[in-house]
Amino acid sequence: MTDSRLTRLARLLVDYSIDAQPGQRVGISGLTAAAPIIEAVFERVLERGAHPVPLIELPGLRETFMRQANDEQLAFVPPFDKMLFEEFDAGIFVHGDNNTRGLSSVDPARLSARQTAIRPLLAKYLERSATGKFKWVRSDYPTEALAQDAELSLREFEDFYFGACHVTGDDDAPAHWRAVSAEQQRMIDWLAGRDRLEVRGPNVDLTLSLQGRRFINADGHYNMPDGEIFTGPVEDSVNGWVRFTYPAIYQWREVEGVEIKFENGRAVQATARKNEAYLRSTLATDGGACFLGEFAISTNFGIQRFTRQILFDEKIGGTIHMAFGAGYPETGSRNKSAVHWDMICDMRADSEIRVDGELLYQNGQFKI
Repeated sequence: MTDSRLTRLARLLVDYSIDAQPGQRVGISGLTAAAPIIEAVFERVLERGAHPVPLIELPGLRETFMRQANDEQLAFVPPFDKMLFEEFDAGIFVHGDNNTRGLSSVDPARLSARQTAIRPLLAKYLERSATGKFKWVRSDYPTEALAQDAELSLREFEDFYFGACHVTGDDDAPAHWRAVSAEQQRMIDWLAGRDRLEVRGPNVDLTLSLQGRRFINADGHYNMPDGEIFTGPVEDSVNGWVRFTYPAIYQWREVEGVEIKFENGRAVQATARKNEAYLRSTLATDGGACFLGEFAISTNFGIQRFTRQILFDEKIGGTIHMAFGAGYPETGSRNKSAVHWDMICDMRADSEIRVDGELLYQNGQFKI
């Protein structure tokens, strides 16, 4: 019997997140492990009168490609992916790995080469998203591998996941996310037109400029679950240091104890207790990788555990996160890179954020 939460989630993704319209082309991308939610989304897109186009990947193909592809093959841009990002109206991307460590031993130089090759796709996707020509949403599907990473049973992880999306019990999911949107918009309106942002605490001492930039309301239209406000800081304005309090995971590698020192926007010093060489090599991928493309304040207090899945972890209520590399053009960010690596810092104790000298946020809570 189909889990009713899947049906409700599919409706949320299709009706609320991307608002699929008749005649639109909607790409549905995911691994076969996520087949139940892909099928539910496919059916709902049909019911809305749009054209669902599934792009399904078999387990292990990505690992085989990254280990065996020659240089020419690594540089090849898949035409179906190119068409999706350049021509389609919307995309629903469902992650559901059954092996989250498949690429952890691949040479980082090969991963970097691949990221560089598909950088134009990322740029086009960000550009069309910023202008409203391409609507997209990312979600996960509970698998044994994701549950194990979160140190939960599969049933516990399913309950956590569907609960974080608010598609369980008597939840009115669209109403919930509209309420989140309204509250987050209040913060964004307060921030409009301000400049100097200061972040202080036991894990951070950072200043940056917001001049000419805008915060975006992440209210379920980009990610599901969601819950953050984010912007792109002025590229050369970031100064100070930060210790990221959770492991930073990128391209299936886990880097622990990351500390970064910034000077005029650039990460001039980067250390880690584990996988420091990988951290440094990734920040050297291209000219934009060592600058921040995103600064975000996370607001989802329904997510309070670290799962090793950035879709959830970057939303943990009471934390902030910053992304090295590509920024979102709709924020005003001009930073371009093949990299977009989110890292998380806890703000729930002895920490605050001031904007132009006024207290915005203290110990994980907004104060306005």
